[in-house]
Amino acid sequence: MTRCMPALTTPLVAASLLLLALAGVASADKGPGFVVTGRVYCDPCRAGFETNVSHNVEGATVAVDCRPFNGGESKLKAEATTDKNGWYKIEIDQDHQEEICEVVLAKSPDKSCSEIEEFRDRARVPLTSNNGIKQQGIRYANPIAFFRKEPLKDCGGILQAYDLRDAPETP
Repeated sequence: MTRCMPALTTPLVAASLLLLALAGVASADKGPGFVVTGRVYCDPCRAGFETNVSHNVEGATVAVDCRPFNGGESKLKAEATTDKNGWYKIEIDQDHQEEICEVVLAKSPDKSCSEIEEFRDRARVPLTSNNGIKQQGIRYANPIAFFRKEPLKDCGGILQAYDLRDAPETP
């Protein structure tokens, strides 16, 4: 009977070690977090999209803001400043699956192009690994823009060149 005891405990020890190893793999699967990157530009024609007179904004401040889906206070607020090409990079160290996360304009160093329009001042970014995106870690936000208070005088002609009218109907 004493010979059976070691034979019985060996599988139990092996099973315990296997469970510990699996728990370690599961906790390591959370990953290091995310890097949110994107670009900020000035929209001198107030077009809502980039034109040939748009330019990158160096030194702009943006923030990542994560809040619960059902409303409530922010769970995360992280800031970054754009480089000479208007690009920013913000490191986020945790998953935010249960929250809406957005990059939001905060401040422009360019006084001539510093107006922020509500709802056009942000880009939503998914900060979770549980969403089907294969690329782990990096999240690209859409470009966001500051606006001039008054559009440039040339903007009418610039926007006409984009032919924004509806396509003509064919008979």
